Amino acid sequence: MTTNALRSLWAEPRATDAPERVSRDWVLVGALMVTALLEGVLRDDVAWRPFATIVAVGLAPVLLWRRTHPLACVVVAFGTATALGLASLLGGIPSVGLDTMIYVLVFVYALVRWGSGREIVIGLAVVAVAAGIGMVPDHVGPTETFGGFAILAAAAAGGAAFRYRADSRRREADQIRGQERVGLARELHDIVAHHVSAIAVQAQAGRAIAGQRPEAALEVLAAIEGEASRTLAEMRAMVRVLRDGAPAGFAPQPGVADLVSLARRAPAPVVDVELPDELDELSPQIDAAVYRLAQEALTNALRHARDASRVEIRVVDGAGTLRLRVTDDGRIDPARSVNHGFGLLGMTERVQLLGGTLRAGPAPEGGWTVDAELPTKVRRRRCACWWPTTKIWCAPASR
Repeated sequence: MTTNALRSLWAEPRATDAPERVSRDWVLVGALMVTALLEGVLRDDVAWRPFATIVAVGLAPVLLWRRTHPLACVVVAFGTATALGLASLLGGIPSVGLDTMIYVLVFVYALVRWGSGREIVIGLAVVAVAAGIGMVPDHVGPTETFGGFAILAAAAAGGAAFRYRADSRRREADQIRGQERVGLARELHDIVAHHVSAIAVQAQAGRAIAGQRPEAALEVLAAIEGEASRTLAEMRAMVRVLRDGAPAGFAPQPGVADLVSLARRAPAPVVDVELPDELDELSPQIDAAVYRLAQEALTNALRHARDASRVEIRVVDGAGTLRLRVTDDGRIDPARSVNHGFGLLGMTERVQLLGGTLRAGPAPEGGWTVDAELPTKVRRRRCACWWPTTKIWCAPASR
């Protein structure tokens, strides 16, 4: 298990979110250089004063490359510390260096935060060797040794913690984008499938009557043109949302009240809509979901119900639930009962996201039935899944 962990660490790539050098980096370096210079001048107990001051001041600018070249910076900084420790050991004097050089801990943090796995392993080995050599001239005891390594470990742990937090946020953002793509695909399918199905039915009707009633065929062509225009308008609105920097228009989302106009636009068969006399105010996601579910069910009836003469859409408001039932009286297409396709899949996902249930299949009296039950009140959870024109909502919070 330890071997697998080491292999995983060794293969870890570099962090991808390393920021560019900014003005505060220069301020940090300038402040450290001034502090090191003042300490070298004002302190009385500095061994090898000119040399120690030059080293402390000269190492500070290396901080500017700590994100882009973390291993190289660690090797330079702690390699210099190792040289100072060896010089102190050979010269028989206490440690050479200034207290300001505590800033080398920033290199340890940057190594773990921005470096690759192999850079982290190699760099931490260099740090451990340099720390061990640096403690020898001072003849520190076990307590001081443990404290020194604990400080180095804390710097490395800080880098690991911030790195893990950034990775978690990135994975969460990827998950949210995945949910948004699924939602957009579902909305696009609902929009395009319904309008294209209506166009196909109108075209079939126009072809059937073109020879006998040319004037009726012209009316069918006008209806096809209207459906095509609405399809393009809704697709453009969705694509505009997806384009970065493009202005997006705000349009009202269709809901339960728009089912009547949806039925009127259906070319054939007759669509009968029944709504509650008094419908309580619905949350936007429930209102839109009921419309989209009815639209998809109607689209499936237009495409698959053979010889259907009537489609019924019923919305019933119950105690805490809203029930949608869409039935047709057509003969069942065998392919419809075998291959549900993306339509039923999208309907099922939409209902499950809102905490409801969906049943679809042949009715005992013939035809096809889609029966959905949705809670009238859904608690939202905050996330970045809200698109202004398509109104895609995240899953409700668990209760």
